[in-house]
Amino acid sequence: MIAACALTGCRKQELETTYSSQEESIDSFISGLTSQNPAPRVVRNGGSNRVVLTEGTGDVLQPGGTVSFYYAGYTFSGSAPSASNLFATNREETATESGWTLTSPDYNILTVRLDESSGLIDGLMSGLEGVRGGEICYIVFSGKHGFGNEIVGSIPANSALIYQIWVESLTND
Repeated sequence: MIAACALTGCRKQELETTYSSQEESIDSFISGLTSQNPAPRVVRNGGSNRVVLTEGTGDVLQPGGTVSFYYAGYTFSGSAPSASNLFATNREETATESGWTLTSPDYNILTVRLDESSGLIDGLMSGLEGVRGGEICYIVFSGKHGFGNEIVGSIPANSALIYQIWVESLTND
């Protein structure tokens, strides 16, 4: 029993070390982006980091609001997203640029309410809060705020993720 508890403690510590290392890599990636001129705006919220590449206009998305957007999801490897790390997109241009050929592609805009019923992972929900219509951004977060210990499709367990988001519209009704 003691050995099992010790093993569980070791696994938990290894996982925390993994997440900490991912967060350091994310911070380094963001530092590299913010050293550019002009520097993108960075918003940190609930474990997510939103790097605003193109500013939007109008209202900011509040919890409970509805947002319509295109996305490209990538496993995060310490640098800008690349075709080799792409695991999902609803943006036809991204699929084409990445050489994706799907038998039944769905390039429809995604519209979700920013609440627990959305089905979004925590990192994406936290990262979307505060976006504006027309905004283009990266939302990047450690595996702690992603799929955690689950393997999802081609995404390894505990993977850090980065999404590129193209916000089309939002309402705060």
